[in-house]
Amino acid sequence: MHPADRHPAHRRRTAATALAVTAATALLATAGTPATAAPAADRAARDAPVHYVALGDSFSSGPGIPEQTDAACGRSARNYPALLAADLPVASFADVTCAGADTRHMASAQGSAPPQLDALRPDTTLVTLGIGGNDLDLPGVLTRCVLLGGLAPLGAPCKRSYTLLGTDEIGARIGATAPKVAAVLTAIRARSPQARVLVVGYPAIVPDDGTSCRPVVPFADGDFAWFRDKQKQLNAALAQQAAGRGAAYVDAYAPSVGHDACKPQGVRWIEPEETAEAAGFHPNAAGHRSTADAALATLNG
Repeated sequence: MHPADRHPAHRRRTAATALAVTAATALLATAGTPATAAPAADRAARDAPVHYVALGDSFSSGPGIPEQTDAACGRSARNYPALLAADLPVASFADVTCAGADTRHMASAQGSAPPQLDALRPDTTLVTLGIGGNDLDLPGVLTRCVLLGGLAPLGAPCKRSYTLLGTDEIGARIGATAPKVAAVLTAIRARSPQARVLVVGYPAIVPDDGTSCRPVVPFADGDFAWFRDKQKQLNAALAQQAAGRGAAYVDAYAPSVGHDACKPQGVRWIEPEETAEAAGFHPNAAGHRSTADAALATLNG
């Protein structure tokens, strides 16, 4: 069975209730509707159509995961937006996630891809946003850690290269990214004021202790924990921006612990290199299923 086919009816009912329960409660409270009207209102809430727009970068688009629906953007039919849409009573669904996107590409074109915010409409009721990693050049950090790990496998050469003279270059980049994410959230609210917005975090890419992982992910021994700390710092910044602007944060990190790129095939949710399952250092289909489930749990929370 395809992962997206697991108990879809149950997910549609519970997710629809989560999306509309606030509006239904407000209606009953302000109108003074008798208690006997509650079941009818609940049924209407459960059946409310969802107009869903997915925004984000490659961790949202699913590069390399079969089947690809947009080669230019590395977008898969099995990414978490598609899986989430299959679990909801969707009336309309626009997935404009694109590999390589950063916060600039929310309001500006990315090559031939139009600004992602252009997909939003006044009647949009759900938005997922997975962005920020490219703003701090997460792919470049991974590449540098691999290269330096090959030169100095003991110690933490990647960490040292980003903390010269007592600075914290990646921490500074995360700090600079936070207000950009905040601006995107403000723009989403302006275009789709009725939408419930979910900011989606990043899953665990490597383990804290990677000393037995070097044949698979050639970081230096001391750089595994440092890289994980920077991921946690980025996710914390995303969660903070979501909380400050009326959005909800989807924790994709906690469920993915133990499924990093160092784990064997069938256990890992991050591919350590380009494989038939996904692009290197990106989530595979199982990882996207986990993120879709985390988003559903957030909607139902």
